[in-house]
Amino acid sequence: MATMAGGNSGPGPAYSERFYAAASFAGFDGTPNSNNIGSRFSNDVAFILYALYQQATIGPCNVPQPSSWSHVEQSKWKSWQQLGNMVPTEAMRLFMKILEEEEPGWYSRASNSVSEPVVDVQMNHNSNVEPTIENINSFAETKTISAENGMLEETKDKDVVSEGLGSIVVYDKWILPPISGRRPKARYQHGAAVVQDKMYIYGGNHNGRYLGDLHVLDLRSWTWSKVDAKSVDLSSPVNMVLCAGHSLIPWENKLLSIAGHTKDPSETIQVKAFDLQSDTWSMLNTHGNAPVSRGGQSVTLVGNTLVIFGGQDAKRTVLNDLHILNLETMSWDKIDAVGVPPLPRADHAAVVHAERYLLIFGGSSHATCFNDLHVFDLQAMEWSRPTQQGEIPTPRAGHAGVTVGENWFIVGGGDNKSGASETVVLNMSTLAWSVVASVEERVPLASEGLSLVVGSLNGEDILIAFGGYNGYYNNEVNVLKPSHKSTLQSKMMETPIPDSVSAIHNATNPTRDLESEFEVGHEGKIREIVMDNIDTGHQKLEGDETTEHIIATLKAEKEELELSLNKKKSQSLRLKQELVESKTQNTDLHKELQSIRGQLAAEQSRCFKLEVDIAELRQKLLSMETLRKELELLQRQKAASEQAALNAKQGQGSGRVWGWLAGSPPENADYI
Repeated sequence: MATMAGGNSGPGPAYSERFYAAASFAGFDGTPNSNNIGSRFSNDVAFILYALYQQATIGPCNVPQPSSWSHVEQSKWKSWQQLGNMVPTEAMRLFMKILEEEEPGWYSRASNSVSEPVVDVQMNHNSNVEPTIENINSFAETKTISAENGMLEETKDKDVVSEGLGSIVVYDKWILPPISGRRPKARYQHGAAVVQDKMYIYGGNHNGRYLGDLHVLDLRSWTWSKVDAKSVDLSSPVNMVLCAGHSLIPWENKLLSIAGHTKDPSETIQVKAFDLQSDTWSMLNTHGNAPVSRGGQSVTLVGNTLVIFGGQDAKRTVLNDLHILNLETMSWDKIDAVGVPPLPRADHAAVVHAERYLLIFGGSSHATCFNDLHVFDLQAMEWSRPTQQGEIPTPRAGHAGVTVGENWFIVGGGDNKSGASETVVLNMSTLAWSVVASVEERVPLASEGLSLVVGSLNGEDILIAFGGYNGYYNNEVNVLKPSHKSTLQSKMMETPIPDSVSAIHNATNPTRDLESEFEVGHEGKIREIVMDNIDTGHQKLEGDETTEHIIATLKAEKEELELSLNKKKSQSLRLKQELVESKTQNTDLHKELQSIRGQLAAEQSRCFKLEVDIAELRQKLLSMETLRKELELLQRQKAASEQAALNAKQGQGSGRVWGWLAGSPPENADYI
């Protein structure tokens, strides 16, 4: 995770414009709904984008933790808080990098938001631009700047010399060789490998687009050419699988492409093979428990086995798992190791020493970069963390490394502040670091995601670096011829003790007492490490002075480690206290929740009773209405009956009167 060009001096106007175009595309445009980006990205990605935008535009998080229990607000605050004092330029770079991984091709869709296209830096002598095809859209380089036009004079370092290969007579100095042929598109996070004096470049990332092209640089004529790769299965063109952050490993007569980020990631790691004789791609079938798909991992060839460590999966989870792939049986196995493994990381460097020890250096876990060194014993299946000697490199990620003999050369990468300008080397037997060469922070060698391979020139090994990203996408080729004495030679001087063992052997013993390294008088032995740089001449130091110097150095290191340990203990204690407080608060909240649930249940019961009573009253009311209607009907019937009786009685009375008048008294009449 190297920084952009310019180090701490800040980005240029075009870079800032590009960031704000990216922010606007992601939904951070200053509108009331500016931070509502959850519909486009997953929650994890949305939170980290929010945090990076706040860090880039406002600075470190100084606002208090939200008092509400909203999960969204709490997560946004925590994401921002975890960035610490990350500089705004690095936050901008990470924001655009994540957006490019999540939305490849966003720049072309948001082209109206930027005033100038991205610049591809060309510092080789050939200025031809090759149109490439990605995502079935053909486009050429938007802008190229060559070394001859003077635009890069301020970024040219005096330690990077533009000369022909015949003039390489000085060791440990980077040069720009004369390159002919059509150069590949500028890129980073690509794969590189050397087979029979040819350097192959495959895939990578350019302007948010994953690439799938394959190029070859002939190391005898120093001429670029593009390989017209085909697919064995025409129904599934493997060569059109665009990827970045993968690993390219030569195996027999093939190039193996392992893992990598893609637009539509698979569930598990995919292994592709390019046949160097037929120029065809094919997908290899593997067996066993394949690891989850990822990018930014390390893949190391050990015999007929590939060892895969770490990386970042499609959900942006950083990993520290360890897997092996047997290339004879094409079967996967997960390694259950003992000891303390490295923290989860991606974009680190790995190498194997003596066909037994896997060394892991650097890498990053989102916003944190490392400079720790871990060793995994492939026989004992044990992790250990040895003590590094010499000039320990600064934390970095996105660097590249190769071995020449017992020397492990590391180039490029960077931390959250600046690009790594030093080319460093580790003697894997003594674990002593030294600096081989330095360049300015603005040149492509101080880039993230560059590649580094070993070639041969006139029977001598040379280091070849290509590409990278430091605010600009690069396609520059740099060459360095390491000297046989480029590493500070470490001599082990012991007072009367048994024969010493190698630093690696000691490093891989997890049961050793680390404190004993600082006990100078332990068992009457003193281990002296005399750093002898051949280039400085044959200097000899008196034994007593050297011993006193080493003792003072070890004591200082011990004090520093003790101080760091105390800080870690204090931090652990504070975290434990916070955990106890959280648990207590959680218990109180749980009790309150149970009480509220009880009250709610009582209210629900009372409401249910009221509903039952209302239903009964409604039933009674309905019955009363029916009774009322029946009563009215009976009353009408009664009134009708009474009226009929009255009418009948009146009729009978009228009949008697008329009968009496007619002289016919009524029957059964009573006379008094």
